[in-house]
Amino acid sequence: MDTPSGSAVFYLSGLILLLVCALKIPALVRRPHDPMLRAACLLLFAGGCVMILAAPRSIVELNRLSGVTNFAAPVVYAATTAYSAASLLLIINWRPAPPEQTRRVSRICVGAYGVAILAIFLLFGAGSTPVEQLVLFDAYYAETPYIREMIVTYLIAHGVATTATTTLCWQWSKKVHGSLRAGLRFLVPAYALHVLYDVIKLVAVGARWTGHDLDFLVYPVAPQLAAPSAVLGAIGFTLPLIGPRLAALTGIVRQLWRLTPLWRALRDVPTPGAVRTVMPWWRTPPAVLLTWRRTALYDALLALGPYCDPAVRDAAHRAARRHGAEEPRAAAIADAAMILAAREKQRARPDQVHDPAQPFVWRAQDLAPLSLALSSPVVHDVLEHFVPLPKAAHRE
Repeated sequence: MDTPSGSAVFYLSGLILLLVCALKIPALVRRPHDPMLRAACLLLFAGGCVMILAAPRSIVELNRLSGVTNFAAPVVYAATTAYSAASLLLIINWRPAPPEQTRRVSRICVGAYGVAILAIFLLFGAGSTPVEQLVLFDAYYAETPYIREMIVTYLIAHGVATTATTTLCWQWSKKVHGSLRAGLRFLVPAYALHVLYDVIKLVAVGARWTGHDLDFLVYPVAPQLAAPSAVLGAIGFTLPLIGPRLAALTGIVRQLWRLTPLWRALRDVPTPGAVRTVMPWWRTPPAVLLTWRRTALYDALLALGPYCDPAVRDAAHRAARRHGAEEPRAAAIADAAMILAAREKQRARPDQVHDPAQPFVWRAQDLAPLSLALSSPVVHDVLEHFVPLPKAAHRE
């Protein structure tokens, strides 16, 4: 009943989870008393063990090596119960609450699920499972003394934890925002699928108790919920971790994009005394590239300061206001026109400056509005008036 590809999916998923867990071990060694880090490591370890132990090939090998028919069943059930407890424990420690309350609830969770795992093995030892069942164990032994109690114990323990986790995630998601809220909204359906998994299996077990056959719910219906649940859970736990970094990176990239017009206009402006280094965008971290580009732009603006003519700015400002631009936008347009005119003046007559002693001050509060203002028709109209048209057209 096993296929190599079927077991490979389980093994690959389990090894990835165990690898991530191993990567967190150094942090756990440095902070051994961090409850959230301990819960995260336990969750990753339990999840990896569940995926590896639940692989069809692993079930066969566990039964063979132990010499006990269906010994894999309590092992997988105990690992799954530990995983559900770790999920609930992580949410308990993750969710804001008074420290003493968090510790108390965590101890209750660990104690209750420790008892449940012990009960699973004790009930299995008290029962009898002579016929090996790789995929229909729950339904096949639903009426067997002690084994039925073991199955119900596992399903209820798992169901309670996943239901509580689903509820906590939903309630918490209504109080937070950003990537944390998005992550929690992914975790809600992930754990809801776990709840559905337990309900489906309980229905199949209950059907056996009443003389009906709904074994197809145990296999193949219930296992189909594992993949989407795992994907949603992985996204849900990952988003809050990478969300802030991704948002920061997106903001940097957006700023670089907004500065592109100004960079293209001023990158060839001579900046005596300023150090210019080559930083290819494809191998420079975005944050470093943004800092370097802003510095280079400020250097270029300072170099153009002596060539700036306030008359150009005033004319552009009046024109922008006549065209309905609000004051911040009009100021940026006026500065953009003056800067482009200064660039042309520097290129054409580098020795003729307007006032070398006058400091250059622009009205725009940031480089981004100045950069975006370069596309305004007012800028080009004013340049045509103050700069010879062929030169202005050639330069732009």
